[in-house]
Amino acid sequence: QLQLVESGGGLVQPGGSLRLSCAVSGFTLDYYRIGWFRQAPGKEREGVSCISAGGISTNYADSVKGRFTISRDNAKNTVYLQMNSLKPEDTAVYYCNSATYWGQGTQVTVSS
Repeated sequence: QLQLVESGGGLVQPGGSLRLSCAVSGFTLDYYRIGWFRQAPGKEREGVSCISAGGISTNYADSVKGRFTISRDNAKNTVYLQMNSLKPEDTAVYYCNSATYWGQGTQVTVSS
């Protein structure tokens, strides 16, 4: 059974950092492109970042460029999203995605 499980969310003050993890099971991560998305209350889900199967190519939304870093550890079947210099507008539920598969999401709240 294919499954993606996010973790690492929480409450952090503006300017703080969090690292999200997306643990993948049921398939080998090596051959799949993985994306992170987020959805804030009352807003549509938006793409945040993605990483190619080989990990060579990465892309970021303009709103997170220079602050977020996506990486993958294929040996651990896990993709990470390092989030630095967090802002209140980064508050959302963060999801990881591969093809048609989605995780359940992890809440990130940036507030003082």
